[in-house]
Amino acid sequence: QVQLVESGGGLVQAGQSLRLSCKSSISIWSEDTVEWHRQVPGRTRELVARSGGDRNRTYSDAVKGRFAIIRDNVEDSFYLQMDNLRPDDTGIYSCKLGPRKYGVRTYDYWGQGTQVTVSA
Repeated sequence: QVQLVESGGGLVQAGQSLRLSCKSSISIWSEDTVEWHRQVPGRTRELVARSGGDRNRTYSDAVKGRFAIIRDNVEDSFYLQMDNLRPDDTGIYSCKLGPRKYGVRTYDYWGQGTQVTVSA
């Protein structure tokens, strides 16, 4: 069973930094897309950052310039470096690997989520 294990969440003050990690139990291929999403209670889950197989990185407007998605395919891991955190960054952050194609089927793999809380 494929697992993505996240770590690095916690409670910080506004202006501080956190680095989230996502370790995959399967190899991350160079053509894979990896993403970070966040969920805030009462709101739909939103895409925060994406790194595509072409190494193109995209970010939501809310985090652009403050967050960076970093991948390490050798270690089968990827990270979300979060700087200058704000209280509205509070939420559950989940990592995602995929879509991964096996023949005609495609799969998305998700981590369990890690809580990030930013106090004012």
